[in-house]
Formats: sequence, structure tokens, C-alpha cells
Amino acid sequence: MGRRRGGVEVSEIQRSARGTGRRLRGAVAHYLGTAIVSGAIAPGERLSGEVANSEALDVSRTAYREAVQVLTAKGLVESRPKAGTHVLPRSRWNMLDPDVLAWAFANEPDIGFVRDLFELRAIVEPAAARLAAERRSKEDVRALKDALANMRRYTLATEAGRAADRDFHDAILRATHNEALVTLSAGISAAVNWTTQFKQRSRALPRDPVPDHARVADAIAAGDIDAADKAMRLLVELALEDTRSAMAR
Repeated sequence: MGRRRGGVEVSEIQRSARGTGRRLRGAVAHYLGTAIVSGAIAPGERLSGEVANSEALDVSRTAYREAVQVLTAKGLVESRPKAGTHVLPRSRWNMLDPDVLAWAFANEPDIGFVRDLFELRAIVEPAAARLAAERRSKEDVRALKDALANMRRYTLATEAGRAADRDFHDAILRATHNEALVTLSAGISAAVNWTTQFKQRSRALPRDPVPDHARVADAIAAGDIDAADKAMRLLVELALEDTRSAMAR
């Protein structure tokens, strides 16, 4: 096992941070972010200084500083003159940021957080489906149908199929034509993606979820507000059931 500086396993970061420029900065941010979200670096803990950590990680001070700026922008850390860089309380983190979600699911995620994501989806997505059924345009319906077709073609067992799933949920939020809801699209899509992968981490999905999505798409295309709400609510409930089954294994 390698040395630790500021709660960070040095040898592991050196292996993950090979590269230059943006790739190097991203690798350092990914490792630090994963360590923070997993609890390996606890809230309130101080990271070692810029010079010490950049030397220990065998990266430039610029790359390390930029990685910390990435974490700062996502609410994970805060840097103050003389006080250094400290991990902020979890309540300050941008938990819907796609990178933060990826870090949360890099290892075994907190089960409570998985539940929180489904509760958020159960609140947001049925309401979004109602608005989408009321306001959808021909282009919105086409985007839904295209995403659904790709889900059928590739299945959710593949990255292409999961990308189509993200596109599907993103298309619903965009079909609301509500700017505030559209800003949630990246986070909701990322939550859908990671919970879907989590469900399949030890076995294939117990059933095909594409028909659930088809019912939502059909209701939105038909402009049936109540049916869209009901279909989306059922979709999220069934997805949570699948996840609970996966967690029980």
C-alpha cells in the first residue's frame, strides 16, 4: 500500500493520473472526488498543501490546482488562505452533478443515497411527464421515439442502450419547455444511468423495462396528461423494485 497524504492513497492516484493536460486534471479530480464521496477523505478533513500533494502525486502544481478547482466548483471542498483546502459537509455537495454521481457509484454506493435518487425521480419525473404530454412538439415526440427505438435495438445491457435511456428521460424534461426543469436534465439522466448500471452489477435485469418506457412515450405523444403521469410513476416504482432486488443479493 502506498503512502497517504491528506487522506489520499498516493500510489493509486499516480496510477490513475497518467496523462497530460485535461486528462491528467480529470484523473486527479476523479480520484480525489471518489475518495471524498466514499468517505475515505471525511468532511472537515484537510488536504495536504498544493506543493506537497503535487509532488507526492507526481503531477504539476497546475494540474493539482485545477483538479481542486473542479472539486470546489462541485461543492466538495473549499480553499482558504492559510487555512488550506478542507472537505465540506455532504450537505454542500452538488449531488446531482454527473461527475459527483459517477464518483458515488465508482464503488458500492450508499444505499440511502440510492433511495434518495429514486425519491427525487418519483417527485420530478411524473410531473415532467404531465407537462410534456401537454406541451410536447412534433420534434419532442420524435426525440422520444428515436430514443425508445435505440433502447429496443441495443437493450439496457449495453452502453449504447443506456445512452438511449438517458436520451429518453432527457427528452421528456426538454418536452416540458420549462427552463428550470431542463436544468435538471443532466442530473436526472445521470441518476437514471448509474442506478440502471447498479441494478445490473451482479446479474441481468429481471425484466425488460422498455415496455414501461413505451407506455410513457405513447401517453405523451397522445397528449394524455393523466396517463403520462401514471405511466411514469409506474416506471419509477418498478425501477426501484428492481434496484431493491439487486441490493438484496
